[in-house]
Amino acid sequence: MNTEINRSIKPEMLDTIFAKLASANQQFSVHYPGDGEAQQPTHTLYGGAQLYKATSTQKIGELALAAFHKYAPDAPSFAKSLDLPGDLKLWQKVHSRVEARLKKCAVEDFRIDFEDGYGNRPDAEEDATAAFTAQQYALAIKQSIAPPYMGIRIKPFNEELKQRSARTLDIFISTLVKENNGQIPDNFVVTIPKVLIPEQVTAFVSLLDHLEQQLGLAPDSLKIEIMVENTQALLSQDGVSHLPLIYKATQGRCRGAHFGTYDYTASFDITAAFQTMDHPSCDFALQMMKLAFAGTGVWLSNGATGVMPIGDEETVHKAWRLSFNNITHSLEMGFYQGWDLHPAQIPIRYAASYTFFLISLEQASIRLKNFIDKAAQATLVGDVFDDAATGQGLLNFFLRALSCGAISEAEITHTGLSLEELRCKSFVKIVNNRTR
Repeated sequence: MNTEINRSIKPEMLDTIFAKLASANQQFSVHYPGDGEAQQPTHTLYGGAQLYKATSTQKIGELALAAFHKYAPDAPSFAKSLDLPGDLKLWQKVHSRVEARLKKCAVEDFRIDFEDGYGNRPDAEEDATAAFTAQQYALAIKQSIAPPYMGIRIKPFNEELKQRSARTLDIFISTLVKENNGQIPDNFVVTIPKVLIPEQVTAFVSLLDHLEQQLGLAPDSLKIEIMVENTQALLSQDGVSHLPLIYKATQGRCRGAHFGTYDYTASFDITAAFQTMDHPSCDFALQMMKLAFAGTGVWLSNGATGVMPIGDEETVHKAWRLSFNNITHSLEMGFYQGWDLHPAQIPIRYAASYTFFLISLEQASIRLKNFIDKAAQATLVGDVFDDAATGQGLLNFFLRALSCGAISEAEITHTGLSLEELRCKSFVKIVNNRTR
């Protein structure tokens, strides 16, 4: 048998070729770091700034729990309200976990809204509201009743409102830092709506830079969310995809990108009766957002169901079913966070998320365990395992299910994984570590 190995490329030539590639690979890794360790919220609740007080989110949570108890007091009534098929054992599990979540932390993420939820008011009134809400938020932190994630939504940076927006931002942040011992709270974010061009974000970031300098804050401590609410946010006047340019303009500050269903469909010239979350134009925008932000670590959020669960039981249940279906569709699109606008929407936010994962939990557990076992075995005997992407998809399922609270850490053991393995977030790494 001829064992001679022939090579034509000299090592120094490889060094020359790969020197430039190493730099490009490094830049790619910086731009696409993947998901971080922080847990993405399941929802964001928006509330008008004129209504916000330190106890607001606590009271909203109590209202959410009361609505759940009133309109879905037990598992059978819960399943009936949403027209869910029979598997009472599953609905009992979902019902009990939603109830536990509402008791523990109903409002995960809250935005004090100075935009649509607040409207245009006299400058003196908005100045006073900005200062008051910042003081109340600081008070909620001191009393340990603030939600885990919090922020404000300012007005857009268009020509009409940019001055007002910057003034509200200045007053709120300056007051908050003063009232919070010179610090920006953890998981605080500023949301800028109706972003049309990268230059609006560039100006916004410049303001944040200046605020940090003036207030003695660490650089980049003020994080931002951008809102995709117009067709122009997707495509520039030159036919260029705008989202990557908008993201670049955030200069590393971007924590999330939120989709605004109704402003977006209006900009698409869709009439009111058809401005729904499952409209094809929305699916297109959501897919563009996934393409632009996948791998960046930016949290993506879908919009809200506009029909409120207010009225008699039949009306509430009808609104719940619509919301449940919209959230399920969002989850199928890979959007694991969404807006809520009313306390009675919150129970269905968790119900839809938990159902999405629990209904497939047993099958997914078996599939992931089999994938890992077979992958490890194949590697040991020298075969090539060529379905790592499927394994990674199953791993992502459990990461998301655990993150939103649908499953417990104990249920992870059914997959044959340890928590340490799950948290490494890489199917390939898990298999490699098991075959060493």
